[in-house]
Amino acid sequence: MRYLLLIYEDEKTTDMSPEAMGQWEAFTTEVNEAGVHEDGRALQPVSTATTVRVRNGETVTTDGPFAETKEQLGGFYLLNCKDLDEAIAYAAKIPSAPRGSIEVRPVMEFE
Repeated sequence: MRYLLLIYEDEKTTDMSPEAMGQWEAFTTEVNEAGVHEDGRALQPVSTATTVRVRNGETVTTDGPFAETKEQLGGFYLLNCKDLDEAIAYAAKIPSAPRGSIEVRPVMEFE
């Protein structure tokens, strides 16, 4: 089953040091070698986001995220795991998990 691991962290305190980047590379290598990694990306800062709503047939855009939060969506991994327990185990290994949160969401598959 495929799971989307959404990575939330306060982008003001995101560690981009060489050591931190090495931890991200190690995690990505681990999920690649395990054969569960399908995709993953880091996102641009939340200041680059645009929220789109359609109200009464009119498209309205707003700069920034949908809601004020302490943590921002910073990226994701798409993993194909045998079950939720395996997905949770990988989520706990994501380098920013100790500072932020990782939402594990099953992907809905349509035939």
